[in-house]
Amino acid sequence: MFVDSHCHLNFPGLRERLPEIRAEMAAARVDRALCICTTLEEFDEVHGIALAHTNFWATVGVHPDNEGVLEPSLDDLLGRAALPRVVAIGETGLDYYRLNGRSLADMAWQRERFRVHIRAARHAALPLVVHTRAAGADTVTMLADEGATSGVFHCFTETPAIAAAALDLGFYISFSGILTFRNAVEIQEVAAMVPLERCLIETDSPYLAPVPHRGRSNQPAWVAHVAAKLAQIKGLSVEDVARVTSANFERLFDRAAPSGAAPA
Repeated sequence: MFVDSHCHLNFPGLRERLPEIRAEMAAARVDRALCICTTLEEFDEVHGIALAHTNFWATVGVHPDNEGVLEPSLDDLLGRAALPRVVAIGETGLDYYRLNGRSLADMAWQRERFRVHIRAARHAALPLVVHTRAAGADTVTMLADEGATSGVFHCFTETPAIAAAALDLGFYISFSGILTFRNAVEIQEVAAMVPLERCLIETDSPYLAPVPHRGRSNQPAWVAHVAAKLAQIKGLSVEDVARVTSANFERLFDRAAPSGAAPA
């Protein structure tokens, strides 16, 4: 019924609990999940989780916040993108939220890393999983300049104008547990604005647990709460939101198995 389009099941606190997490997913009717890579060093572990379970998939990428890690080349990304059950490039993007005394000019390394990911996605004909925080304008500009046309702005926290620009580029918008927070008024306005046919839902586990679990370690089963909030905002049934967002997931990540495939 539901798909968690973005989670980090290899992170401490989740990887040790995979059997329990999968049982809770089944109970909540969360049929599938996309396991997101944030460094090349962790790729084998992320990929291994996807290989071991028929309802999990993987990505390859280096998160913009990660410093002091292996810097990805085009060949690094393309080689891993060609492996079974890898369905996207990312998590990649720009993050200016924590500059730590640096200027935007000092973040040129981050923009170059993003550029490499965009080019890899184009070469591999795969969608991008985009992280952008306090960097929406530069993110949109770089995607447009590099000719990117396929992907998702995950865990959306930017403005309605950035959402509109992302939609114009052909991207999807994914909503996380933040959507359920009482003070997330602008994000809820974005959710009302974005056509359901361009929406995805996610947990970003272990982060950003939705209400009523806020403050706890998040898990894919709780994506159902994000779907319920999105349904409330749009005046739709949860079943309709589940059906359309799952179809959106299959359309964007078209290497993923169809919804009729039985999970392991």
